[in-house]
Amino acid sequence: MKSINKLIITITLGIGATVTSCQKLNIAPTNIVTPAIIFNSEAGVKSLLATIYADLPIEDFKYRPDGGDDNNGMQRPGFNPGNPWMNFYNSAAVTGEEVGPFGGMDIGSGFGYWPYADIRNVNTLISELPKHVATLTQATVNSLLGEAHFLRAYYYFGLAKRYGGVPIITVPQDPGAPLSTLQVHRDKEQATWDFIGAELDLGYQMMSEISDAGRANKYVAVALKSRAMLYAACVAKYGSTNFIDGPARGQGLVGIPADQATKYFQAAYDAAKLLDGHYSLYNQNSSDKVKNYTDLFLDASSKENIFIRQYSITLNLNTPAGPHSWDATMSPGRMTSGGLSRSYPTLDFVQLWSNLPITNSDGTPKRFNNLLDLTQGLEPRLRATVYFPGETLRGLTFDTQRGIYPSFSGTAAAEVAKAPNSRTWQLQTDPNVLYPNKTDPNAKQVIGFTGISNNLGDDQLTRTGFYVRKYINYNAAKTNVDLYKSIQPWIDLRYAEILLNRAEAAVELGNTGDALTDINLIRDRAGATPYSSIDLDKVRKERRMELAFENQYYWDLKRWRTADVVLDRAHFKGLMPYYVFNENKYIFLAETELFNREYTFQKQFYYEPIPGGQINQNPNLLPNNPNY
Repeated sequence: MKSINKLIITITLGIGATVTSCQKLNIAPTNIVTPAIIFNSEAGVKSLLATIYADLPIEDFKYRPDGGDDNNGMQRPGFNPGNPWMNFYNSAAVTGEEVGPFGGMDIGSGFGYWPYADIRNVNTLISELPKHVATLTQATVNSLLGEAHFLRAYYYFGLAKRYGGVPIITVPQDPGAPLSTLQVHRDKEQATWDFIGAELDLGYQMMSEISDAGRANKYVAVALKSRAMLYAACVAKYGSTNFIDGPARGQGLVGIPADQATKYFQAAYDAAKLLDGHYSLYNQNSSDKVKNYTDLFLDASSKENIFIRQYSITLNLNTPAGPHSWDATMSPGRMTSGGLSRSYPTLDFVQLWSNLPITNSDGTPKRFNNLLDLTQGLEPRLRATVYFPGETLRGLTFDTQRGIYPSFSGTAAAEVAKAPNSRTWQLQTDPNVLYPNKTDPNAKQVIGFTGISNNLGDDQLTRTGFYVRKYINYNAAKTNVDLYKSIQPWIDLRYAEILLNRAEAAVELGNTGDALTDINLIRDRAGATPYSSIDLDKVRKERRMELAFENQYYWDLKRWRTADVVLDRAHFKGLMPYYVFNENKYIFLAETELFNREYTFQKQFYYEPIPGGQINQNPNLLPNNPNY
């Protein structure tokens, strides 16, 4: 595969300043460097590490699951694309956690992620480091080698969860070698996962316990191992019954024998256990659990953070560590100085916690004096994850409203079943329109300034009644909230996920005692009622609630092999607030979200196709994955 075999390591000027990791990697490397220049100093090695970290497939604020697009000559499909402000292209928007204007995109068919040039850089690092012990010292070489094994495992994890078995290449290939030696075959899927596990074991054994923010240490390695081995275990257990047959399956290129599931669940459990005592759940404000959970995603000193990606306002916006636009594209226009909100949490997601109390026992809508009254008694974690109507941000209220009813009678279900033009509401798209008219001293806005958009061309108002709260920097002044102005770190691995990984593995292994303890630690921090018993459904539900909007649920659906059921012609709902004028009250109706998107997922999408361009260069990558 000639595309993966660059002999000269090329590093763009300034890339050391754009890395996702620590300040100590901010080293300006030379344009084209040779191994002698790189490995004669620790600074040179860190310059190469900067490139490797920058290209890691971390699914962060800038990640687009459809592969991204390219307006600036950049070819890094899916990761940090040429338009990194488009945060509405996110995994949540294609799974029902959120809905967005591009939520129906076909992300299951693949976008050509193939990072073998990056893997070659890691292989070069691993092959060269032992030659420079005299310059770097044995201890430094050992630690850097451990870091390199972690990095190589991360790249292969990005490949394995997409394609199953891929070529395992551990040495820098010589592009001048015979083509037959470069056109390597795919390894089996099980061998690929075993390789990932072994690499992360080396990382754990060789790295130190501490590292600068954004760089790996031994516990980062085993944290990733707990995630990766849990994925492999589910492929073995659930992929053995829910699959499409074909030559790739028959050759073991996709799929893992079912009898291997226990081994991988145990590996995930054991890896997670190694983090005990080294990280802890964020609990800086136990008296205000909403604020505590909100601040978890903004506090750089959090002891829950295991591995993060950092950003800087001074760096090129198209680089991985350049500023992102989460605040500007997840908040309504009224609360920013620029940007467009386009992706919104669904009522289906919100009701993971419980059915909201919006109807009476006779089916009529409950009346509320204020929009915020609905949130009374809701779990703090939910309120810290989603902005409800009536909440405030930057001194402004989410005055979310879809319209005004002059009066309302009947049941909620009967009203929602009516055709829109047969309902008696007053419906406008302009928040400045008043009912009954602007001269009436009791007049009310027909919709709010953060109201529900009835105009599908309007890119700043919710289509579901909710806005995302997780990761929103509420401390930022409105004047500083614009495209490419956000720099809060992305938390790639945090301790709550490790507890969830361990709990899931424990339940699968029949160890419900440990699983119950781990889940209740999370629920206590969330302000939720502890469970008295545990099962797999509860663990999975807890995972969905805790890791919402963190680009995890899409991959959970894939490894559980439930995506083709959950997303089978699926439609999702929003929560529509209305003002009832003659009662001076608010009501809420559960209605189809206003994009009215249908979601689907075919079984073949559990694996993505090997990129066609790579097959053209290397026919030995065939057979392709089933149904491609």
